[in-house]
Amino acid sequence: MAAVSSSLSLPSRTPEPSVRKMSILNKFHSVASRTHCNFNAIFKPSTLTLFISTQRPHAHIKSPPRNTIRCLFTGIVEEMGQIKQLGTAENGGFDMKIGAKTVLEGVHLGDSIAVNGTCLTVTEFDTQLSDFTVGLSPETLRKTSLIELEPGSLVNLERAVQPTSRMGGHFVQGHVDGTGEIVSMDPEGDSLWIKVKASKELLKYVVPKGFIAVDGTSLTVVDVFDKEDSFNFMLVAYTQQNVVIPLKKVGQKVNLEVDILGKYVERLLSSGFVDSIKSS
Repeated sequence: MAAVSSSLSLPSRTPEPSVRKMSILNKFHSVASRTHCNFNAIFKPSTLTLFISTQRPHAHIKSPPRNTIRCLFTGIVEEMGQIKQLGTAENGGFDMKIGAKTVLEGVHLGDSIAVNGTCLTVTEFDTQLSDFTVGLSPETLRKTSLIELEPGSLVNLERAVQPTSRMGGHFVQGHVDGTGEIVSMDPEGDSLWIKVKASKELLKYVVPKGFIAVDGTSLTVVDVFDKEDSFNFMLVAYTQQNVVIPLKKVGQKVNLEVDILGKYVERLLSSGFVDSIKSS
């Protein structure tokens, strides 16, 4: 399920991952995470593995607890933004500048914006030029599909919800659990079937007719194929025009965030909570 509004015209395809254009990352030496949110994810080797493997967090830097909720989204994509620039920042970090309009309405420094489902922090913005900047850490690049982006790539954008916001999708934290790989894209009428392969660790939380966030888009799972370690979903014509997923190709990565409710249930069951209720 995804209801969205778009203010940018669509190119025919998202640019393929490019080692040459991302080579600026090799100048990136020391960085602290500048995202609002943590990641608990499964990493798949990429072209930047050698680079990011050397950028480990310092032992004295303490990360917030994994279950701390610092931002909340609905998975209803507000618009598609376009990557304007990728490069090292003056402080030695790595910045990504994104062209957008809708998500800049009422924006403030430090606000959270989900970029392809990854909760990131606004570090700069310019309403006249219609763009904003977010910082990326090596850990974010290791754990998400953002590593495949290059100038010109389109990304799903959503601002963090406010107390008065309508919950049109489901609870999405912007904590990417891992990446999946698109294994098939098959049209049926004006709709599009997409099958994604995921790790067994993630797939155990995926159920038919349940929610899942794919690149930050709240979607309903149709079927789960345990023997193939995959699941599928369908995009209607309107959604295809307003999210980045159909612009990708078979073999490309997507960010996945499973429904947090499944994790809570698993935690309660493993802690003996149910047995304690029965014995009381």
